[in-house]
Amino acid sequence: MPTTKQLLSSVEVARFTAQGFLRLDGVVPPEMNEEALGVFTAGTLPDVAYGTPVPAAFPEGSFTRRLLGLPVVAGALESLVGPDPAVDHHFVHTRPPHEGSAQPLHADALIDLRADAFDVQLMYYPQEVTAQMGGTLVVPGSHLRRTNESDTGRYQNLRGQTRLTCPAGTVLLLHHGIWHGGRRNDSDTVRHMYKIRFNPTVPQVRLWDTQDLDSPDVREELRRTFPWYEYATGRLEIHNRILLWRSLSGDPGFDIDHWATRITNRPTAPAASAPAAQRSTA
Repeated sequence: MPTTKQLLSSVEVARFTAQGFLRLDGVVPPEMNEEALGVFTAGTLPDVAYGTPVPAAFPEGSFTRRLLGLPVVAGALESLVGPDPAVDHHFVHTRPPHEGSAQPLHADALIDLRADAFDVQLMYYPQEVTAQMGGTLVVPGSHLRRTNESDTGRYQNLRGQTRLTCPAGTVLLLHHGIWHGGRRNDSDTVRHMYKIRFNPTVPQVRLWDTQDLDSPDVREELRRTFPWYEYATGRLEIHNRILLWRSLSGDPGFDIDHWATRITNRPTAPAASAPAAQRSTA
């Protein structure tokens, strides 16, 4: 297994910026998935105070520290929140068999209005998640549409939503503002999902592998639309992600189809010309 952190590309970070999540299928090895089920069932994960650095929250050799140290996981996290993030909180979400109810659609960011920074929530699935087991519902491209926590709970289904079915060992990285919810478990199997929220401790500017920063595929990812967007209001989502990409890329002039440039255009009056020098009449 590689031991070097695998940073994301610019195209992948642009995809995260547009969709609000990044999916890493089956990246945790089977032996760790088996270990995770034992850890989660035993309830032996440590209590962690808000804002604790990762090394202090999860000692060297602990299950969570090894999970976060997997090269693909470590590289993706560093690409989005930078090195040495703080742990906001962590929790194992357990869904019993045939529970009969689903979690309302919601966003976790009740009062978080940052437009140029974001937390990342890691969701780890140690088991294969089938459609009958429910999985996590995510609405792509919803993360920059500000909402008051569970105000979206009255919506049962949105066009283009995704319900995560995945192989064991899958990791999902989410922007803190994305609309999501745990679906009910109609199977005979207990379903576990381990969530950790990370706070950045450095500016989130060009933290990834920027070799492809000028690739046309970056713009294609950022201009993507999703089926639930309204024809007119949905354009605001692209505008919002332009502003976020300007911050992430450190390029204040970045734009798509002149949208952000057009609405920030404030021409100033030209400076008054200096009076012409008097001609000498010697």
